[in-house]
Amino acid sequence: MKNQLKFTILFLIINFGDLAIGNWFMINGPISVWYLNLNKAPWTPPGWVFGVAWTIIMICFSVYLGKLFLEQDNSKNRIVFFIQFLLNVSWNYIFFNQQWVLFGLLNITLLTSLIFIYFFKLSDKVKNYKYLLLPYMIWLCIATSLNLYILIHN
Repeated sequence: MKNQLKFTILFLIINFGDLAIGNWFMINGPISVWYLNLNKAPWTPPGWVFGVAWTIIMICFSVYLGKLFLEQDNSKNRIVFFIQFLLNVSWNYIFFNQQWVLFGLLNITLLTSLIFIYFFKLSDKVKNYKYLLLPYMIWLCIATSLNLYILIHN
């Protein structure tokens, strides 16, 4: 239990750092003139939902990763986590900063696929913990649909 707590705390620091870096990369993204003038999906949630959702997601994801790395700290899991980290932080830069909507959709589709891989392929030793990925999976499906809507309708 003590080692899992150490891993969980480590991943809380890394994952919230990931969010902070992503936030820094998007500059004024959600309040930029470009974003505000986009034709957004009718199901786009209000801005405050994003912060609440990402907080819950990263807490759940960190607990999951704490258990996963306690049970299976191997190079495959490290590589998958690193790719997830890069995709997560880079989407903000790609979408908001560079305004590359198509490339953002590709990025978020890869990120969503990777989280589904965690759920279906990498969770053998932590079966009960894999359900902590559901908030991340659901949110990424919603976010992907929002990105796709913007691509199609703008």
